Amino acid sequence: MKKIVALICGLSIIVACNKNGDKSQEKKSKLSGMKIAMVKENARGIINNTKSPHVKLKSIDIGDCQWTEGFWADKWKRAEETMIPYMGTLLKGDIGHGLNNFKIAAGLKEGEHQGWWWHDGDFYKWMEASIYIYAVNKDEKIVQEMDEIINIIGKAQQENGYLSTPIIIREDLEPFSNRKYHELYNSGHLLTSACIHHRVTGRTNFLDIAIKHADYLYDLFVPIKPELERFGFNQTQIMGLVELYRTVNDERYLELAEQFINLRGTYDIKDTTATVGYPIGDMVQERVPLRDETEAVGHAVLALYYYAGAADVYAETGEKALIDALNRLWDNVTNKKMYVTGAIGQTHYGRSSRLDKIEEGFIDEYMMPNMTAYNETCANICNSMFNYRMLTLTGDSKHGDIMELVLHNSALSGIGIGGKDYYYSNPLRKIEGALDYDKMNVEFPERQPYLECFCCPPNLVRTIAKSPAWAYSKTENGIAVNLYGGNRLKTTLMDGSTIALSQKSNYPWDGVVEIHIEESKSEPFEILLRIPAWAEGSKAKVNDEIFENIAAGNFFRYERSWKTGDIIYLNMPLEAKLIEGHPRIEEVRNQVAVKRGPVVYALESPDLPEGTDITSVYISNSEKLKPVHKPDVLGGVTTLETDLLIRKDHLTNMYNEVNRPKLETYSTQLIPYYTWSNRGQGEMTVFMPIIWD
Repeated sequence: MKKIVALICGLSIIVACNKNGDKSQEKKSKLSGMKIAMVKENARGIINNTKSPHVKLKSIDIGDCQWTEGFWADKWKRAEETMIPYMGTLLKGDIGHGLNNFKIAAGLKEGEHQGWWWHDGDFYKWMEASIYIYAVNKDEKIVQEMDEIINIIGKAQQENGYLSTPIIIREDLEPFSNRKYHELYNSGHLLTSACIHHRVTGRTNFLDIAIKHADYLYDLFVPIKPELERFGFNQTQIMGLVELYRTVNDERYLELAEQFINLRGTYDIKDTTATVGYPIGDMVQERVPLRDETEAVGHAVLALYYYAGAADVYAETGEKALIDALNRLWDNVTNKKMYVTGAIGQTHYGRSSRLDKIEEGFIDEYMMPNMTAYNETCANICNSMFNYRMLTLTGDSKHGDIMELVLHNSALSGIGIGGKDYYYSNPLRKIEGALDYDKMNVEFPERQPYLECFCCPPNLVRTIAKSPAWAYSKTENGIAVNLYGGNRLKTTLMDGSTIALSQKSNYPWDGVVEIHIEESKSEPFEILLRIPAWAEGSKAKVNDEIFENIAAGNFFRYERSWKTGDIIYLNMPLEAKLIEGHPRIEEVRNQVAVKRGPVVYALESPDLPEGTDITSVYISNSEKLKPVHKPDVLGGVTTLETDLLIRKDHLTNMYNEVNRPKLETYSTQLIPYYTWSNRGQGEMTVFMPIIWD
């Protein structure tokens, strides 16, 4: 059966063969049969919000921006050359199981399902990351590899569109019989990955699978049946459905995405056969409807995926109650439950403020432990995803600040500098012997070459791979600079005119940025520069026109008739600053962290005398923090050289009479937090007690 798909992007028409469709399925999709879908113009955005009516900053196309030098260029190159290939060997082999599961489900291999229920979704994330790399390097071997995998996935998909390998493989399980199977999590990443694959390659083989699956979901969940109303708890499917709607213009997918929001908090919170084996209530954000919620609760990944999905729905509907709720929740997360590194999810196990059992998530406001901080890498990345979406909706630079904070700290800390070992959780302090790692299922004394729960590594790698697409956004008549670093941009503005510029900077180690205009229209348009809230005293210059003390925490906007050769200079003062917590954060009272620009620093035991406990170290407010760039240290970083104070008398009792401590000065360095645990097993802390002169 041929499926004719008109892709209205210029005048090109792609005719593709649908191997998976049948007549009943073809009638259900606007891409099916002879129906021609009006795919939206400029349909290659990282999130395709070009035509979304309630978005202020529009996505550039995937591949329009490329990192060229410096911090992010190094990270992106490591993703291309090491992270993604290494991860592929894991997930396509007998360690990571991902491809094997699809082969078994397709009848191409014998065996049992391996990995967690959500392993399909993690495999889709790796595929998505690979496509972002292809969008830049155009290595056809990537597309060929994806085609081979997609063919297997298509054979694994059931005729009715269902696709989740653990349920297909295990004959004793029925689809959507228990929400702990995370089928909708797998669905969301399938839909998103397929949309990205289509936008970058123009092919429909993966998109056909996604459409068939989305049609199955719509028929299953609309109208909703009581036994299915609690299944939408792991909300990647909301983002995936909205992205599929944006790709093929089938409004049913947006309708279903919104239904998954509307269902929350509309039923009794009690265990049923569908919830056995997984906590209920606040754990999965089902106790209070989203539009009425005032507090971030429960599993942090579920929560922030939920908020990001709701932001995507708002971009299409403009419903005020949704954006009001998202603003409230953003404030609660950012100002009452977020770590100085941008990390979220304070605890592994605990309870919500409403006394529901929770895991890997939020607890009470200002309750911020350091050593046992959970801060799942996925949760931190979700925080940046949510803030990127809020940035596009509101145009408020504060969301760009949080996105940047996460990217430079609590996201990157999830992977070693070599790109082949991982952390699931990201504490702010590590003390040798203080935790029994044998009793913890996702925390380890050192980074691991593979994590049995493999959700975080591909999430982080796809974030690095797509980071160029977060660097810029289109305004109504211009371009906004969201992230800094050496790059080159060539894109079209909203009126279709071409703009090309290059950015030169050693950010985040240096606050100087140069932006060179290489091509532009002759009519006036605006360029916006995000000035982070920490960058007080920043200065800008456009050719010879100087702007002193431009406002921090806002976009600096300049409109003019630009021409080739124009140069924008931005100088953001990068001073190492001491950061203290809110008085209600008992865990850091009388302690400080060190932050320089967007980078949070840590002290690690390799930089202390042998045998020194990390808890014996004090920082003085009078000592200088001297930045020194060290190209050969930890992949090339700027350290902060300083004198710290080490307490030489040791406390052994639970409580001790206070005497004047014996302190010795020690010259050492602080390292960027994201680079910790790359020099062997040891101790680490972000916050240190301060001694005031």
